[in-house]
Amino acid sequence: MKILITGAAGFIGFHLVNRLITEGFEIVGLDNINDYYDVNLKYARLKEQGISMTKIKYGELVQSKELTNYQFIKLNLEDKEQIDSLFQNEKFDIVINLAAQAGVRYSIENPYAYVNSNLVGFMNILEACRYNPVQHLYYASSSSVYGKNKKVPFSEKDNVDSPVSLYAATKKANELLAASYHNLYQIPCTGLRFFTVYGPWGRPDMAYYSFTEAILKEQVIKVFNNGNLKRDFTFIDDIINSLALLIEVDQREITKLNRVLNIGNNKPENLLDFINILENELRIEAKKEYLPMQQGDVYETYADISQLIKITQYNPKVSLQEGLKKFISWYKDYHKTVTR
Repeated sequence: MKILITGAAGFIGFHLVNRLITEGFEIVGLDNINDYYDVNLKYARLKEQGISMTKIKYGELVQSKELTNYQFIKLNLEDKEQIDSLFQNEKFDIVINLAAQAGVRYSIENPYAYVNSNLVGFMNILEACRYNPVQHLYYASSSSVYGKNKKVPFSEKDNVDSPVSLYAATKKANELLAASYHNLYQIPCTGLRFFTVYGPWGRPDMAYYSFTEAILKEQVIKVFNNGNLKRDFTFIDDIINSLALLIEVDQREITKLNRVLNIGNNKPENLLDFINILENELRIEAKKEYLPMQQGDVYETYADISQLIKITQYNPKVSLQEGLKKFISWYKDYHKTVTR
């Protein structure tokens, strides 16, 4: 079977490519390698998979030097002509759309980046799936869709009509667009509501990464809402195991439905406890600046994952302490950081 994974040079995409390649799928990875964060990290991920930076040309498939079942293409989701051509030529069985303009706070500064990638780009994926039928379309949604919801844990049955950021609104729009294409053209769709994913090869704009960097450099970290925040931190291995099992089950049972699923840890952690774990693992006390709530932020995220467990029988296994320890080990190796 052939799978397209968009956002393949990104954090989750990189790990998912690695997992599905080992399971024998033929994978085409797509990414536009934008500079929202350090492109060197994206190229380093690709290098790990045998994709040479010098071989990458826009719109051209590159064969991995090490993995016979992996090819990569640099492409914008907004490029409808090239997306259509790719689908027509490659005839994908499954599409996993992880590509998106990420980040809640950045959506306040640069809203059109989100409209182009998350709305126009996703529309192009849906149209390509319409005219080049696939067995299943999985796409990244976000815990951000729950917005101002006060009831916890967040359930897929909850109303999600109160987004507090444009990023969240685009993710809710993706779910509505997917539902309409399912109803019109019977495309099986699954929206993946990810909850604060962290781990090795992660995103530098996320708190666990930027805090680690700042603490090691003895710089001040900004603690919003005076630390009175909770996040359902989910380790990358738990995310990938969930997705791999989900794909396996769906192939076995040939799922035809449209659904959204929470992909989380089912255990919110206090921000100050999270910082304390980082300090203990790094053996450095963080310099903290306590600030009020950030615009577009929410107080708590907490995933009800009963539906995911029901489908896959998989429960998250990695504790926050264990996960952060693994991240810090990778971080020091990747950045060749010398700590005292």
